[in-house]
Amino acid sequence: MTLQDFVLSGQWVFLAYFIGINVGYLLQNVIAAWGIRRYLQTAEQFEAESVFSSLDIPISVIVPAFNESASIITSVKAMLQLEYPQYELIVVNDGSTDDTLQKLVDEFRMQEFPEAYRARVPCAQVRGVFRSTQQGNLRVVDKENGGSKADAANAGINIARYPLVCIVDADSVLQPDSLRRVVRPFLEDPTTVAVGGTVRISNGCTIRQGFLEKVGLPSNFLALVQVVEYLRAFLFGRMGWSPINGLLIISGAFGLFHKETLVEAGGYNPKAVGEDMELVLRLHRLMKSKRKPYRITFVPDPVCWTDAPSNLRDLKSQRVRWQNGLGQALALNRELITDPRGGTVTWVAIPFYVIFELFGPIIEVAGYLFIIICALMGWIAWPQAAIFLGLAIGLGVLLSTSAIMLEEQSFHMYPRFKQLALLYLVAIFENFGFRQLTAVWRFQGLMRWLRGREHKWETLTRSDNLADEET
Repeated sequence: MTLQDFVLSGQWVFLAYFIGINVGYLLQNVIAAWGIRRYLQTAEQFEAESVFSSLDIPISVIVPAFNESASIITSVKAMLQLEYPQYELIVVNDGSTDDTLQKLVDEFRMQEFPEAYRARVPCAQVRGVFRSTQQGNLRVVDKENGGSKADAANAGINIARYPLVCIVDADSVLQPDSLRRVVRPFLEDPTTVAVGGTVRISNGCTIRQGFLEKVGLPSNFLALVQVVEYLRAFLFGRMGWSPINGLLIISGAFGLFHKETLVEAGGYNPKAVGEDMELVLRLHRLMKSKRKPYRITFVPDPVCWTDAPSNLRDLKSQRVRWQNGLGQALALNRELITDPRGGTVTWVAIPFYVIFELFGPIIEVAGYLFIIICALMGWIAWPQAAIFLGLAIGLGVLLSTSAIMLEEQSFHMYPRFKQLALLYLVAIFENFGFRQLTAVWRFQGLMRWLRGREHKWETLTRSDNLADEET
């Protein structure tokens, strides 16, 4: 093969990748826009018929907590004020080394109770169960540290009494009607086994006593870019797969599950780096093996707000972990790849994730190096290269701006013109440096998974949005 043939072959590979990933994203956009429109058309009628209805299904809200002393009281108080007829709140103290447990005991007058329960999914040893003498629906599980959020969630699942379980991060901020919105698919379709809710960035927002008081945008550029990323990922990414039952991930920050199905699947995998995606893939695998109709779906309403990394160290750690977890989750559930009756998951969703999400960073990073080398050696036809780069950047901007437009038309969470203008600017400038940097981090995460290296969990820097307020 001559040098010219090599350069030409490389160009065709990158062009094929570029066309494939953008066609996939554009199709997701079309499906998502249709799905959200259909969802909103029936939203008002659903709320009018179901608010505080006797048909609402009781929910167990499980909050894994490790060293959450600074914000645990505010978080729990907020979750005790959720607008839902019947739910219990289970806080799982995962062997905290600070005074998280003591704060809960003192604030809510907790008393240890010799409660009997079945350990149906594996978790580290439970040391005790506490009940509040003030709040009848609040319990605290004290357990040995299991080394992961998944282990703590499993302990909560074992204790849960209700048919639906909702797993929530301790630093998540739920809107008061969150449970009422996320339970909707279970009421509309009895075959539903799991529902994911939309997660938004809380950086820059005003939060008081655990509730979102005012929506704002962060002043930190990294957090600001993630606002656009989350809009794109949830409004188009998750919503694009949901109508065709190809959703492969429910965010660990906020998800609702049918308890018996979750137990049958074995609960969360404590050894999984991306335990949220691995669980959803395992649920797909379980339901397909049973050959029964099922739904794993997504609710587009803004129901959960979470803190985003605001420095490069934390952001890199997060993206490396996500990519590592993606590879591990797909490998652990590789039976889905060859399931002849796998439907959309096997024939559409998993191939897309494997080619463009898992191994995509190899093509992207190689493409950047290819362009740099060819430019230095004078092998690039600059007019054609300029057209290609312009098209690539333009489609990237289009995907982001269309997500912002859909958000504005559907939920209108950022009503000020200044906020929208800033988001549109970010949608342009994220293509110059930020996306390339995240591609490198994803490549590092992929290499870590391929080499079989264990992921080392790091403590991320958090804002003080949820810090307990003095009363």
